[in-house]
Amino acid sequence: MAPHRRLSQSGLTQSVRVTVLSAAAATAAAALGAAPASADPHDAAESARAKVDRLYEEAEQATEHFNKAGERVERLREQVAQAQDSVARGQERVNRMRGALGSVAGAQYRSGGMDPALALLLSADPDTYLDKAATLDRISERQATDLQDLRRAQRRLGQQRTEAYHDLAELERSRTAVAHHKRTVEHKLAEAQRLLNALPSFDRASRSGRGSLPELSGLAPASSRAGAAVMAARSAVGRPYVWGANGPSGFDCSGLTQWSYAQAGVGLPRTSQAQRYAGRQVSLSEARPGDLVTYRSDASHVGMYMGNGQVVHAPYPGAAVRYDPVGMMPIASVTRV
Repeated sequence: MAPHRRLSQSGLTQSVRVTVLSAAAATAAAALGAAPASADPHDAAESARAKVDRLYEEAEQATEHFNKAGERVERLREQVAQAQDSVARGQERVNRMRGALGSVAGAQYRSGGMDPALALLLSADPDTYLDKAATLDRISERQATDLQDLRRAQRRLGQQRTEAYHDLAELERSRTAVAHHKRTVEHKLAEAQRLLNALPSFDRASRSGRGSLPELSGLAPASSRAGAAVMAARSAVGRPYVWGANGPSGFDCSGLTQWSYAQAGVGLPRTSQAQRYAGRQVSLSEARPGDLVTYRSDASHVGMYMGNGQVVHAPYPGAAVRYDPVGMMPIASVTRV
């Protein structure tokens, strides 16, 4: 994201300032691999900070992909468990049906080994025999119906096994995607940290701050649950940004808003893109405390509107949850949960 920068340079003499900026320029030029020796020291430091901002933005986008893939893994785990349970129940039913059919078939074989006409001729009680024969015919009809049921159950069991296999394969693909997104985020954050380490301390410090509570006024929250979420978000101010985390000790941007609304008993999706559509969209002029504000065209960042033109959000690694102006970057939407 594009944080607000205010260089803390008071107390430095002009000569010391030039010396420090010159050293920063040389280090940043080496890190960026592009700045010529004659480049303006201030421009080189600014270029380094701009690249840090781009890397954090790219890392945040990858974090949202990571969170989305993680959600998919959890859903697939549930689907796989349900499919496996369904297959087990189906197999038990097929086994019971097979056992019942086997018992009837054995009984028929044992009682029906003699030709019916000869059995009737030798029977001491033809009327009793005819009754038994009619019963066996009915058993045969029922057995045929049971056999059809068994075949349908076997087909259904085969379909359930196929679905379970596909779910398992998709689960493995999603796990691979999660690992890929995690490596991408770690690479972006490590590269950004290297650039930050190359900057002088006052330039690094300019990326943090504004964690104190501003004067908030204006409209009240749109609902009691929004009010409870606002109180939760306020309580999180000062806690660290931790990518992929949704509290309570650390947060990424969508993790903060999800956690805050969870404290109000409201379940939000995990990603900022999904949170964008978790309620009714309103205009910025209608924004009230508790509304979700998503940023950038891809809605890859989200904060919570607090009133008085301020949002609370988890900005980027190295900066704690804090207040910032609602217009700190291009707004994609305002959503009332």
